Amino acid sequence: MNRISATAIALGAVIATPGTGYALEAVSFGTNWVAQPEHGGFYQAVADGTYEACGLDVTIVPGGPQVNNRALMMAGKIDFYMGGDLLRSFAAIEQGVPLITVAAIFQKHPQVILTHPGAAETWEDLKDLRLIISESGFQTFYQWMMNDYGFTEEQREPYTFNPAPFLADEGMAMQGYLSSEPYVIEREGGFVPQAFLIADAGFSTYATTVETMTQTISERPEVVECFVEGSIEGWYNYLYNDPSAGNALIKEANPEMSDDKIAFAIEKMNEYGIVDSGEALERGIGVMTAEKVQDFYDKMVAAGIVEGGLDTSKTFTTEFVGKGHGMDLKP
Repeated sequence: MNRISATAIALGAVIATPGTGYALEAVSFGTNWVAQPEHGGFYQAVADGTYEACGLDVTIVPGGPQVNNRALMMAGKIDFYMGGDLLRSFAAIEQGVPLITVAAIFQKHPQVILTHPGAAETWEDLKDLRLIISESGFQTFYQWMMNDYGFTEEQREPYTFNPAPFLADEGMAMQGYLSSEPYVIEREGGFVPQAFLIADAGFSTYATTVETMTQTISERPEVVECFVEGSIEGWYNYLYNDPSAGNALIKEANPEMSDDKIAFAIEKMNEYGIVDSGEALERGIGVMTAEKVQDFYDKMVAAGIVEGGLDTSKTFTTEFVGKGHGMDLKP
């Protein structure tokens, strides 16, 4: 298909309907895992025509254990990528990769520490338990937990993504993803675990970010604006209106995803303010601030996770977010 003209997009004149004489701009968005409700707003924007309304034909390319969509973006094979948190953005700039974050859909990282009911009342109480933490978690957020709160390497046990040891021992706490492991524990363990969100304890990274290459912004800023604003609208509609169209695409892409798991994830994202909290309440979903990025960076330097001296302003841009776009879609 022909590339759509930047002028036409800027005027909002291009919608792919018969007789317009224009084709949609084809873009691709790579996620960092298989299709799931944590990606729901992007699928919603495809399903309900939000991206099409500003001239984009968006293809979502699911990630997975054998898929490296960030590498595909850096090789020019896809246009946008869904980042996990800011740590990879810091690393990209350190390595001279011209990658930049243009939106932060999750204001809070959904990583949690789970306990049995009554085993811990506060975050500090977790220091009295043995913690099941994965190797990647140990190298990242657990280093921060040790530095900022005094958790120890000795109390950590490796996580093999099998909840059985946790289920069998009330003296253990376990890492998890807010909308995943708690769901499994409720169904396999028969109880509702206590969830401590690491973001609420100060692990202040953004998550589920939208990344692109700096060249894309310089050459096709209107495409970036359309994709970011379409994604924001998709997330408002997914969380607050009817998500059924987005869910249908998620289940089509990932047949293992069930209706009850999707409903559980949406409920938890809203309950904990994963998407719509903090600055997003005033300035809209996707917002980023220099203060929050720097705060997280400083914590990671102090914990020895990243090196100091990085100009964090090179890792992101607020050009496309923080304008209240889409807030009228919220009931």
